[in-house]
Amino acid sequence: MAFHEMTGAACRALTARKDGPSLYDVCDPLLLNGAGGDRHLAQFYRTALANPGLRPLLRRTGLIELNDTSKLGALREALVRARDDETPDWAAIGQPVADLLDTVKLHHPRPKPSAQVEAAAPKLADIERVIRACGAHLLRSFGKNGFIPAYAAFNLIGDPDMRGREFLMALTGLDARGYKNSTLLFNLARIFIARSPARELINPPWKGIAEPMWQPMQIRHRSAYYDAFYIESLLGFIESGLASTEETSAAKRAISAMADFCLGASREQVRGVDGTAFDVVTAIAPAPHPRFSRFFAEIKEKLGFGLYVPDCDTTACAFSAATQAGLEDPLLDQPLPDFYRGYQVKAGANAPKVTVPINDHIDYDGGIVTWIDNINGDRPYGNDLDPTLNLDVLEVSFRNLSRWKILETPERLDLLRGIVTFQKNLAASGAFTNPRSHIYYLPELYCAYFGRCYAAFMALPAEARATIDPDGAFEFIRERVLAYVRDDLITHEMNPFDAALALVALGHLVAEVSHFTAPLHCIVHHLGEGGRHGPFKAYEWNKMKTPTRILVGGPEATSAFVLMGLSLARAALTRVQG
Repeated sequence: MAFHEMTGAACRALTARKDGPSLYDVCDPLLLNGAGGDRHLAQFYRTALANPGLRPLLRRTGLIELNDTSKLGALREALVRARDDETPDWAAIGQPVADLLDTVKLHHPRPKPSAQVEAAAPKLADIERVIRACGAHLLRSFGKNGFIPAYAAFNLIGDPDMRGREFLMALTGLDARGYKNSTLLFNLARIFIARSPARELINPPWKGIAEPMWQPMQIRHRSAYYDAFYIESLLGFIESGLASTEETSAAKRAISAMADFCLGASREQVRGVDGTAFDVVTAIAPAPHPRFSRFFAEIKEKLGFGLYVPDCDTTACAFSAATQAGLEDPLLDQPLPDFYRGYQVKAGANAPKVTVPINDHIDYDGGIVTWIDNINGDRPYGNDLDPTLNLDVLEVSFRNLSRWKILETPERLDLLRGIVTFQKNLAASGAFTNPRSHIYYLPELYCAYFGRCYAAFMALPAEARATIDPDGAFEFIRERVLAYVRDDLITHEMNPFDAALALVALGHLVAEVSHFTAPLHCIVHHLGEGGRHGPFKAYEWNKMKTPTRILVGGPEATSAFVLMGLSLARAALTRVQG
C-alpha cells in the first residue's frame, strides 16, 4: 500500500460516522478494569484490543445492530459469563458473536489472469544470480543472528474460512481457557474491523496468493520447524554447485547447528497412546531458545500463548532434515509410525481425535492429527487435521523406510497406506485446491509439499513403491496437482512466493520445462524488492486461523523457497539444454 493510500485509509477510519455502539462501548465497562473471576480475559482485552494503537482506529466504528438493546445485552452477558463463570458454556457464550460474525464478508485472494506470457525462460545466468543471492542471504542471516529467523504477524481481520460456525467449533474444541479467551475477543474485534474503514488499512489488497507480511508489528522467533526447512534449503544450495568454498563451509556449519537445535533443544519426551515413551520435537522450545525479545516474550504471556506442545509436523520435518543431513542421532532410530498410529483417525472415530473440525467437509479417514499431548497430557489447542502435515509424515517415512523396517512391519505399512488413501480421496474430490481444506497452509504450498513427498517416494525402489501404493494413488494425485499448478496458479498473477511454490511443485513432479517460464520470470523480475531486508519481501508461509489470522514467514523464508524452486528449475533446464 502506497503512503498516500495508507494516509487516506487512516483518515477515513479516524473520521467515520459512528452508527452504533463500538467495540469499546461494549467491552470497556466489563473488561477495562479487570474485574471478575478470570483476570486473563481483561488482561488480553487491554493488551490486544484496547491498546493506544488500535483504539483510535476503531473508536468510531459501531454496529447498527447493537442499537437493539436486547442484542447489546446478550453480547455483554456473554462476555460477563466468559469472565466470571468457573466452567463457562462456551457454545452459549459464542453464539451472539457468531451471529454477528456471519455478517462479515471476506474472501480469499482472486488473482487476475496474467497479462503477459513470456515465450522463453530467463537466461541461466540470471537464474543462477538469484540462487546465489538467496543462498548468501540465508548465510548472512545465520551469521548475524546465530540462527535463521522467522516472523509472526497478526492480521486482525481474520481468515475468510472462520465464520460463525467455524468460530463456535474452535471456541468449544480448544482446551486452554486463555486460548478460548483470545479466540472470543479476537473474533469479536474482527466484526468491527471488517465493517469499518480501518479494514482498508489493516487488510489492504495484494498481488498473488501468499499474503505479504507488511504489518509493522512482527515477532521474530526460532522454531525447529523453520530450522528443518532452512536445512533443506542450504543442502540444496550446496548441491547446486553455486556456493563458493567459503559459503559451502558456512552452510555446513549452519546445517549442523540447526540440526542440533532440532534434535537437542527442541526435543521433548511424551507418551504414546500405549504408554511407550517417545522423544518428539516441540513447536516452540523452552526459553531462551525461541529467541523472543523481552518485549514480545511478555506480550506472548499476556495474550495467553504461554504453553506450547509438540506437534506431528515439526517432529516429521525435523527428523527428515536430520536424515537428509546425514545425522546418526539415536533419536532417529525411533520408528515414528509406531507413535503416529495413536494419532491416526479411523473411519467412524473422528470425534475423539479432531476436536476443532473446521475443515470437516473433507474425509479425515486415514489422516494424522496435528498436536501431541505433552507429558502432562496438555493439549491447549485441542486437535485438528491438516492435509499438508500428512504429506510430511509420508515423506519422512519414505526417507527412513529401511531404518524403521516399515515394509516388514504390517502395522507401519498400514499407517502409510491409510495416509496415502486420505491424500487420494482429497485429490479425487478436488478439495486440495480449496483454502478451507487446509488448517495451516495454502493450497499452493500443499502442491509444493506434495512434490517434495512425491520425489522422496520416487527415490524408493520400484518394489517398495508398489507395496506402499499398489493402486497408483501417487500418479493419480500427481496429475491433479500438476493440472492445478499448470492451468490455474501459473496462468494468473503471482508474487515471488507463489512462483517459488509453483517451481517446487513443477520441478519435483517432472513437469514440462515450458511451464517453468512464467514463475521464473516473476522471480527474476522481482529480485531486489526486499530492499535492505533481503532479495525478496516477506510473504505468508504458514498461518494460524485461531485465535485470529496469524501469518508466519519472513524475507529469509522467501529466499529459502526461491532457492529451492530455482534450483529445481535450473536442473530441469540444464537437462533439456544439455
